[in-house]
Amino acid sequence: MRSGNPTLTAKTFTGHSAIGERMTLRGAVNKTFLMLVVVVLGATIAWNEFAATGAPPAWAWWGSLAGFVLGLIITFRPTAAPTLAPFYALAQGVALGAISALFEQRYPGIVLQAVGLTFGTLFALLIAYKSGLIRATENFRLGLFAATGAIALLYLVSFVMGFFGKSIPVIHSSGPWGIVFSVIVVLIAAFNLVLDFDFIEEGERVGAPKFMEWYAAFGLMVTLIWLYLEILRLLAKSRSRR
Repeated sequence: MRSGNPTLTAKTFTGHSAIGERMTLRGAVNKTFLMLVVVVLGATIAWNEFAATGAPPAWAWWGSLAGFVLGLIITFRPTAAPTLAPFYALAQGVALGAISALFEQRYPGIVLQAVGLTFGTLFALLIAYKSGLIRATENFRLGLFAATGAIALLYLVSFVMGFFGKSIPVIHSSGPWGIVFSVIVVLIAAFNLVLDFDFIEEGERVGAPKFMEWYAAFGLMVTLIWLYLEILRLLAKSRSRR
C-alpha cells in the first residue's frame, strides 16, 4: 500500500503493533474534524488581526514555519501525533488565515469560493470512493505518487531559484499555461485524497494502534491544506485575467 501523501507511506504501520484499543475509521474521522476546528480557530485569529491592522501579523508567518517543523516531527515520529497534531493544525491555521486574508484583500470573495470548492471536492471524492467509482489500484497509486513527487520537486527548484531572483514562469503565470498547470496540480492534490481514504481504511483493517488515528488525521489535513492553497492560487490566476 502506498499513498501519494508523503506523510502516509507504505511503511507507516510497520513496527506499530496494536496493544489495547485499535484504530477505527470513525476515530480517524472524528480527529480529522477536531483538527479542522483547530485550523479554523487559528485562521480566524490571524484573519481578525489582519482586519484590525490592515496587514498580516508578523507572527502569522512563524506559524507556517512552526507547522512545517511540527509536520516533519510527526512524519518521522508517528507516536508524537496525538500530542503534536493539534499544535500543527493551530500553526497551519494561523498561516492560512494570513494567506487567505491577503488573497481576500486583492480578490474579494475568493476565500469563500476556495473553501467551498475544497470541501466540495472532499465530499465528492469521498462519495466516489465509497461507491466504488474510484478505486485506489496499484497503478493509480504509483502514477499519483510519481506525479506528486514531480510537483514537489518542481516547487523545490522554484523555491531555490527564488534566492537568485529567478523563477519558473509557468508556476506563477496567470496565462493559459499557468492556469493549465494549476488545474493539473489541483487534480493531483484532489486525487491524493482518494489514497488517503484508502490508507485510513487499511489502518483499520490491519488493526493499527489507536494513536494512528491522529497520525492518519494529520496526513489527511496535509492534503486538504495543500488542496485549498492550490485552489486559492488557481482562482487568483483566473481572477487576474479579467
